[in-house]
Amino acid sequence: MLYSLADQLGDRPLLASTDLLLAYLRSEMGSLPAEAVHVLFLDASLRLIRNERMFHGTISECPFYAREVVRRGLELGAASLILVHNHPSGDPTPSDDDRKRTHDLIEAARLFDIQVVDHLIIARTECRSMRAMGYF
Repeated sequence: MLYSLADQLGDRPLLASTDLLLAYLRSEMGSLPAEAVHVLFLDASLRLIRNERMFHGTISECPFYAREVVRRGLELGAASLILVHNHPSGDPTPSDDDRKRTHDLIEAARLFDIQVVDHLIIARTECRSMRAMGYF
């Protein structure tokens, strides 16, 4: 199923097929036993350059570092990115740490003209968009 969803996303801009993107991310990350942070690096047309797992954590936390995300974005020539991580607990509510680190990433990326499009939190059956929730 995962490969089928990835094929359907194809070359289309990721934000043009939000439901398909979220189904793909739930399939890929929703049932992981520990938290992981992926970054979807995008070009200027919002097409996927690379989906990369950048950090791996424990059952209840996974710190991520803005400098590492921005550095990798610059290496790949990304114009924007979507941060994605999972909550094995099943509750996709962002923690205080999620909000702080997201804010730090937005500020660091802005210095290098990289836009943080969203931070998605994936659980087994649902996900949350920090942008849609008004966090940025």
